Amino acid sequence: MLIDFVPTISGLSLSESPAFKKAPGGAPANVTVGIARLGGSSAFIGKVGEDEFGYMLANILKENNVNCEGMRFDPGARTALAFVTLRTDGEREFMFYRNPSADMLLQENELDFDLITKSAHVAAAKAAKDAGVVLSYDPNLRLPLWLSAESAREGIMSVWDTADIIKWESQGLGEAVDTTGAGDAFVAGILSQLASDLSLLQYKMFNQVVRDRVILQDEDRLRDALLFSNACGALTVTERGAIPALPTREAVCDAIIKNVA
Repeated sequence: MLIDFVPTISGLSLSESPAFKKAPGGAPANVTVGIARLGGSSAFIGKVGEDEFGYMLANILKENNVNCEGMRFDPGARTALAFVTLRTDGEREFMFYRNPSADMLLQENELDFDLITKSAHVAAAKAAKDAGVVLSYDPNLRLPLWLSAESAREGIMSVWDTADIIKWESQGLGEAVDTTGAGDAFVAGILSQLASDLSLLQYKMFNQVVRDRVILQDEDRLRDALLFSNACGALTVTERGAIPALPTREAVCDAIIKNVA
């Protein structure tokens, strides 16, 4: 968990930006807050500095009903900072201030294993910029996903090894201003759906001679879950910063109704 400093004007370099908005962020923290805003239960395990920014971030997690029992404060290292450059197309570039920062110094003996045991029913691992996601520790229960953004107004989600593509086209959600946290919002969305229906992780293979693709046991339910998750990402790009922009379940449901109407 860290502080993102997001420029108030897009399309300028860091040296040209006249001012920055302070925004809490960091992918794991974004996901935990995203899940909580969607009505789920989440916990954060990590380390921040024993400084004003660190205590501010801890308070933000508490305000968003995230379990903070696993949070640690380092008296000898600062909370991480990241300055973000927003290009005119909404994409961003980061400059991190870590020397090292507290988030890099979490030790195994500081982990709350009871909290990990209670929380680790489903795991999410993201790969590179294209937001590849593999959900679940169990090799027999996996849902491999791939998300890309053709633009800040459109997200495409597919299930790896299938020909099926779930497409979200946002309508009337407001101007896309910052893509920071959009992938994290998507992950929070799909995890919140899986928490209430783990059977979405199950799939079976057709004979590859007949058709080389994965057929899901209940494709309609998975499509609904992916549309919900894409809507989470689409709403997040309409505000600057990650955590401040993460939507509530009510906002996501309203967006889906507008999209279908």
